[in-house]
Amino acid sequence: MLDVLIIGGGVSGMSCALVLGSAKNKPFAIDKKIGIFTHQKASALQDALFNNAYGIIPGKLGSELLTESIQHLSETYPHITQIPNEKMLKIEGIFPEFTVTTNKSAYKTKIIVIGIGSANTFAIDGLMHYVEPHQKALPEKQRIQLKNSDHKVTDGIYAIGTLAGWRSQLAIAAGSGAAVATDILTLWNGGVQTHCHDSIR
Repeated sequence: MLDVLIIGGGVSGMSCALVLGSAKNKPFAIDKKIGIFTHQKASALQDALFNNAYGIIPGKLGSELLTESIQHLSETYPHITQIPNEKMLKIEGIFPEFTVTTNKSAYKTKIIVIGIGSANTFAIDGLMHYVEPHQKALPEKQRIQLKNSDHKVTDGIYAIGTLAGWRSQLAIAAGSGAAVATDILTLWNGGVQTHCHDSIR
């Protein structure tokens, strides 16, 4: 049984995983089991070039960021289980016990975070009744989002990045994933507001 399973290895998913991973020494997070599906083939970063993203050297390729983010997560927070090359097909159950079925296996988890983009090819059984037109995309692009309130779709299920209705900007997607991570940390901390910062002091 995982405590959190993150679906998607793009900007929002990796950002969520990094913030959750950074809480590993907090008493309320020390025993938490975290997994992430790092499937990236459909990520918008595949064709991206960054000249306007805070903290990223101009000219950086999105394809490089995808590879580097997996390595970063693996080296810095190896306690997070990375699950490559699996595609989510179905979600069953209710909080705090979900079953996530992929094209290769099935996983039990208490919380699900979904950041797989806003393409209208979205077809995850168990979530289709939450699908609605994207509120911040051009209608002709036929983008979708999951109905949510401050990222929360329903108890135990969160949408992040463009799937939560945010615009397709790296900084926005990263912030969305990080925001949900701090919401989960707060939940683990008994509802007491929390976040994770490293410091040179």
